[in-house]
Amino acid sequence: MKLAHRTTTNNWLPSLIDEMFTNDYMGGTAPVKAWSPSVNISEGDTQFELELVIPGFKKEDVSIEVDQDVLTISSEVKDEYEEKTEQFTRREFSLSSFKRSFNLPDSVNQDHIAAEYKDGILNLTLPKKEEALPQPKRMITLK
Repeated sequence: MKLAHRTTTNNWLPSLIDEMFTNDYMGGTAPVKAWSPSVNISEGDTQFELELVIPGFKKEDVSIEVDQDVLTISSEVKDEYEEKTEQFTRREFSLSSFKRSFNLPDSVNQDHIAAEYKDGILNLTLPKKEEALPQPKRMITLK
């Protein structure tokens, strides 16, 4: 059987069909799309700061680990719902997850990384090692 794409003189029909299969008209779910949280990275004199936007996740569901100079932030949350009546059983489930990894520069003091999660925003502070900090200006005397 060969499937052919039909076109009409008015372009609304194919888009309407596509919309019917991707929207939640009948109580189902739309196709799952890959999601990766937005991140802001900034560098100051004494530290790096990462800010990830991860709304809807609880702080106990978020995992942060450092392994061989790679910082990995991830989460996976499964949710199930079941409703039973005499006429029907309705069971729904969902999965929300993400994973972001960052190569850490040699200048980061990995033992003192700190994290805070508030209002859907995860803030990480990555302090620099002492030798990577800017040195104060000093005068050298001539002999």
